Amino acid sequence: MARITRTWLHLGASLAAIAATPAMAQDAAATVGEPQATTPAETAAEEVGDVVVTARRREETLIDVPIAMSVVSGDTLVQTGAVDITALQDRTPNLTLQIARGSNSTLIAFSRGVGQQDPLWGFEPGIGLYIDDVYVARPQGAVLDIFDVSRVEVLRGPQGTLYGRNIIGGAIKYVTKRLGNEFAGQARASYGSYDQIDLVGQLTIPLTDTLSVGAAVAKYWRDGYGRNLTTGAEQYDKDVLAARVSAEWSPTDDIFVRVAGDRTLDRSNPRHGTRLLPNGTDPVYAPTRSVYDTRAGIGDRNRVVAQGLSLTGEFGLSDALTFKTISAYRDGSTNTVIDFDNTALPTLDVPAEYDDWQFTQEVQLLVEADRVQGVLGLYYLDAKASGAFDTVVGLLNTTTLTSGEVRTKSYAAFGDVSFDVTDKLKLSGGLRYTKDDKRGTVFRRNYTGIRSPLFGNAAAVPGLIRTDYTNDRSFDQFTPRVSISFEPRDDLNLYASWGKGFKSGGFDMRGDAVFTPTTVNGYEPEKISSYELGMKGAFLDRTLFVNLAGYYSRYTDQQVTVQVPNVAGGIASFVDNAGKADIYGLELETRIVPSRDFSAQLSFGYTNADYKEFLTVIGGGTTPVDVADQRVFQNTPKFTVNASVTASTDFAGGTLSVTPDVALRSDVTLFEIPTPALDQDGYVLANASVNWLSPDGRYRVGMALRNLTDARYRVGGYNFPGALFGNSIIGYYGPPRTATATVEVRF
Repeated sequence: MARITRTWLHLGASLAAIAATPAMAQDAAATVGEPQATTPAETAAEEVGDVVVTARRREETLIDVPIAMSVVSGDTLVQTGAVDITALQDRTPNLTLQIARGSNSTLIAFSRGVGQQDPLWGFEPGIGLYIDDVYVARPQGAVLDIFDVSRVEVLRGPQGTLYGRNIIGGAIKYVTKRLGNEFAGQARASYGSYDQIDLVGQLTIPLTDTLSVGAAVAKYWRDGYGRNLTTGAEQYDKDVLAARVSAEWSPTDDIFVRVAGDRTLDRSNPRHGTRLLPNGTDPVYAPTRSVYDTRAGIGDRNRVVAQGLSLTGEFGLSDALTFKTISAYRDGSTNTVIDFDNTALPTLDVPAEYDDWQFTQEVQLLVEADRVQGVLGLYYLDAKASGAFDTVVGLLNTTTLTSGEVRTKSYAAFGDVSFDVTDKLKLSGGLRYTKDDKRGTVFRRNYTGIRSPLFGNAAAVPGLIRTDYTNDRSFDQFTPRVSISFEPRDDLNLYASWGKGFKSGGFDMRGDAVFTPTTVNGYEPEKISSYELGMKGAFLDRTLFVNLAGYYSRYTDQQVTVQVPNVAGGIASFVDNAGKADIYGLELETRIVPSRDFSAQLSFGYTNADYKEFLTVIGGGTTPVDVADQRVFQNTPKFTVNASVTASTDFAGGTLSVTPDVALRSDVTLFEIPTPALDQDGYVLANASVNWLSPDGRYRVGMALRNLTDARYRVGGYNFPGALFGNSIIGYYGPPRTATATVEVRF
C-alpha cells in the first residue's frame, strides 16, 4: 500500500511538472495540433513509404537516400513495448545494441562488425549517437528511453563525410518531435511485471502565433529481476527520471529557432552480473541459482547524470539556400561500483567515477536547386572526459589506482552534393577533412590496502607509481563518399556507393607503463573503406516495400582493448591496432501493407567478418606476432532475423491490433578471443503486443509481452580466470519474460 501511495504521489508531481514546464518537439511532417495516434498497420506503412528522413543532413524520402538505413517510428516502439533504444537491435539487420556490462544506462553499439564495447573515458564509440543533430560523444547515459520521439533512424556503414570522426560503423539518430503552434498533450501510464511503473507526459503550449513552449517528463520504476544475496538490494532494477524542455519560434516561413534541453538521472542499482564458474570448491564463489542474482559485496551505489542544452536556427536565404546553425553543450557524471568476483569478499572489486563535458558548434549551408541538392558545413568540438577507479585485489591486500583525462579539440570542414544528371540518374559526391588534437593524462599507482585514499581508505600505503604521463597527439583524415543512383521508375532506386570512415586515435587510460612502456605513445586511428550496392523500391501498387543492400568493407588498424591478469597481481591493459580485416554481408528489409488493417515485415542480416592480420604481443614477448587465426569479431552474430505481423479489426467502437514478432540472433562471442564459458549461443526472442485505439485516435489501451519463452541470454561478461582473482568469469543477461499494460490519452 505504501508503494502504491508513493506511486500516485509521484504521478501527481510528474503531471504538475508537465503542466508547469515547457516540451520538446512533435514530428515536423505531422499535422500540427492533431493528437491522434495511428494504428500499428498505418504506422508500418509510414515507416517505409513516403517517410521523410534526414540521413544526408537534408530532408529526403527514405527511398531516395542511397544509404542502407532503417527507420522506426516512436509510435511503433511504444506500441510494441520497447523499453529503450536497445530494442532496435530486434528490428534492424546486423545491429547490436546492449546495455554495458555492470551498467544500467551505458550503451554498447555494433553494426556490421564495427563498434566499441569499452565505455572507459577516452575510448570513443564506433557507432555515433545523435539526439536530433547533436552528437553524443560518450556512451554513459546513452541508453535512451522511448518518449517524446518522432522516429529513430539507423544508418549502417561508415558515415564519415557528413557525420565525421568516429562514425565508422554507422549512426543512430534519435529524432524528437516538433512542437507546432497548437495546444496539445499526451499522458501514458504503464504497469507491468516486477512492479514496473512508467509515467510519461508531454505538453505543448502556444504562447503566441509564432512561439510555443513544451515539456516531456518520464519516470520509470521497476523492481529487480533478481536480488543481491549479500546486501538484499534489488538487482537489475530501474529508477530513472528523464525530462526534455524546448521553445520554438518561427516568425516567418523562412525562420525557425529552437532552444532545447534534456536531463536524465539514473539511480538504479549497479548490475553486478552473476558468476558462471566456481573457484574450486569454495562455496563463497559458487554460482547463484538465478542468473539475475549476485553475491556482490562492494555495495549498491550507482548514480548517472546526463544532460544537455542546444540552440538550433534555420534561416531561409532564398528559395534555394538555407543557413543552419547548431550549438550544443552536454555533460555527464557517473559514480558506480563493479564487483568482478561477485562475492561478499573484495577479491576483485572496482569502485569508479567518470565525468565528461562537450561543446559542439556546427554551421551548414543547405542547397536545394532544380538539379543540385547538398550541404556544406563547418564543425567544431571541444570536449573532456575524465575519471578514476580502484582495482582491488583482496587476496593480496593491494589496490591499483587509475586516474586521468583526455582533452579533445576537433575541427572539420565538409560538403556533400547531389547532381541530377537526368530525371533518372543522380550522382553524389562528398568530402570531409577532420583534424583532432588530443591531450591524454594517465596516472596509475599501487597501494597496500583495500582501496586507495581517493576512494576512502586514508590508511592505504602508497607504493610503485606504474604510469604517470601527459602526452599530446594530433590526427587528421580525409573521408570521401561517392554514390550513383538510377531510378528507372517512380519508387525504385538502384544505387552503388563507396565511402571511408575513421575513428580517431588516443591514449589508453588503463595503460601500464611498467608492463607496456610504449603506452605513453598512444594508439593510432582505425579506418574503414566500404563498398555498397543497394535497391529500395515499392511494388504491387505500393503495397510491398523492399530494401536490399550488399556491402564489402576493408577494416584496418582496428582498436582492440585487451585486459589480462598479470603475475604481479594486477590487470594489464593495452590497446592493439589490430591489422586488417575483411567484412562483407547482406541486408534485406521487406514490408507488405495490403490494407490499413494488415501489415507484415521481415528483416534479414548476414555478416561475415574475418581478420586477415591481427598483430599483438603475447606471452610476455616484445615483438608483435600475427594471431589472426585465433581471433574473431566480438558482438557480431553472423545472422540476424526479425519477422512480425500486425492485424487490426474493428472492436468495441475502436480498432484492435495484434502484433506477434520473433527475433533471431546466431552465435556471438563477447571478446576477440573466444571464451566458451562466456560466449552466447544463438537464441530466439518471441514477443507480442495488443493495442486498442479509440475511433478518434485519442485513447489507447495496450498490453506488451516480451521474451515469451523466458529465454536466458548473455549480453556481456568479464573474463579474469585464476584463483588470485576468484576465477572471475561473470555474465550479464537480457531481461526475462515480462508483461506490461499501458493506458494512453492524447488531447
